[in-house]
Amino acid sequence: MVCKKIFIVLSLAILISGCYSFKGISIPPTIATFYVDQFQNSAGNAPPDVGQRFSEELKDIVIRNSRLNYEENIPDIEFTGTITTYSVQSVAPERRDNADGGSEFGSSLNRLNISVKVDYINNMDDEDNWSQVFSFFEDFESTQNLSDVQDELIEKIFDQITTDIFNKAFTNW
Repeated sequence: MVCKKIFIVLSLAILISGCYSFKGISIPPTIATFYVDQFQNSAGNAPPDVGQRFSEELKDIVIRNSRLNYEENIPDIEFTGTITTYSVQSVAPERRDNADGGSEFGSSLNRLNISVKVDYINNMDDEDNWSQVFSFFEDFESTQNLSDVQDELIEKIFDQITTDIFNKAFTNW
């Protein structure tokens, strides 16, 4: 009976520890804290709070998906950077008929593209430091005003970019 209990406890311990490794996270045990600096906004046409929103999103994904604790004073790992691109462009040309029988070309879709330059600083191992630009986009109907869909698009784009950053930092992507 005792052997059976020990087996169950060991099995549960292996299962629980295995769940953490299924994510593919590779954080050395010496790394315990992280910090996300306020990302700067150098993309002139972006909303003024876009840097702060991005910083909070990156901080949240690290807290949710790792064992690391947020620490402002002398963290083991730091993320700093800049929002470098915030642009809207037409991506799906279409032919439209005019009332006078002619036609013109327009766009049925617009694309919001955001790029973020990230500096990853590992204060425990300088050889692990890196700098990279991450980009993603979302399309929206040309009949929609950007101001009406902007918050939703930014959230989707930031979700993908922060996931990419997390994977680069912690899964040897």
